[in-house]
Amino acid sequence: MVRALAQVFPFRVNEYVISELIDWRSVPEDPIFQLVFPQRGMLSDEIERRLLNLTAHHRYNADLKKLVADIRSELNPHPSGQRELNVPKLDGTRLQGIQHKYQETVLYFPRHGQTCHSYCTYCFRWAQFIGESDLRFAADDPSELLAYLIRHPAVSDVLVTGGDPMTMSAVRLRTHLEPLLGINTVKTIRIGTKSAAYWPNRFTDDRDADDILRLFEQVVASGRTLAVMAHYSHPREIGTETARRAIERIRSTGATIYAQAPMVAHVNDDAATWQELWRTELAAGIIPYYLFVERDTGPYDYYKVPLSRSVRIFQDAYRTLPGLARTVRGPVMSTTPGKVVVDGVVGSGAERFFQLHLVQARDPDLVNRPFRARYSESACWLSDLELSTDTPPDIAAALRGSVRG
Repeated sequence: MVRALAQVFPFRVNEYVISELIDWRSVPEDPIFQLVFPQRGMLSDEIERRLLNLTAHHRYNADLKKLVADIRSELNPHPSGQRELNVPKLDGTRLQGIQHKYQETVLYFPRHGQTCHSYCTYCFRWAQFIGESDLRFAADDPSELLAYLIRHPAVSDVLVTGGDPMTMSAVRLRTHLEPLLGINTVKTIRIGTKSAAYWPNRFTDDRDADDILRLFEQVVASGRTLAVMAHYSHPREIGTETARRAIERIRSTGATIYAQAPMVAHVNDDAATWQELWRTELAAGIIPYYLFVERDTGPYDYYKVPLSRSVRIFQDAYRTLPGLARTVRGPVMSTTPGKVVVDGVVGSGAERFFQLHLVQARDPDLVNRPFRARYSESACWLSDLELSTDTPPDIAAALRGSVRG
């Protein structure tokens, strides 16, 4: 079944994850196994049956190719208007390796960083990994990014993302980071990476690990903030000796490590896991940053957690934390209008509402202003919600098309 499902969902796992992170005595329920191996139930029974039949003879034929393409087209490969709304233009030309959604932050996708050491089965960037160039964000070099930044001085942050930029060699990564040091308006460089969890050797004993650290030191010495946006989905990913040593070495360069991950069913949908994760991060010198809501893409039905349950789990874990770990925000939906935080539930009986606000938005004027949506036990995403009648008109207008009604 794994082979059949891997025809649809990108599948890659390395020896470190297999040997150090998965508890094979607990498979298939083991959370790390669920993170990296495609699972029964990610597709309907009928689709799984058809996949199995077509892969039985170990041939990738025309019928299988069409079925895979049809399935993927229904899995919302680029959620929240990424291709339609986030791709900027320079002199009338769309910049395929760049996204610009929020005024101060640009996302940059170096072509050679569009893979990962292991693939998370829930990843909302799965379309980067399937070999379809028309679905992929990728830039050969930073020349267009630099030109764009010069014309947009309000951009202070560049997030180098993927895939995973840390799959690149130190030499190649330098060709993408070093030119940014010549743009005075760029004050923060972020690196989105899962490598500290799935291949911490990248910072410890890879042959160019020391070169990576020297590059990090160079960015920090330039007066900029270097933020390593680490993706930790489960406390076990921080528990190995290599992982802890990688964290120490990254921090020794002056870089700051922020941690973020989605809440996904079968992996981390309980308060005890998040409490342990955030406390472990704090003890390691990592700043807990975001708890995301799983995006409406890929095997969404398998991993989604109702917002009503997500907010209870978040609050149960949050209230047990020491103050320094309460930097974490959540549950957060990365939606078309912006990042929507579910602050809690207010009211009683039939008059219950989700209390929400935008922590980040395409329109900065909407940030941090509260609004409400009718409570639902089953709602898992913004599109499942109905705004209350007292929603401010400008917020309602911004959310139009992203909510019910």
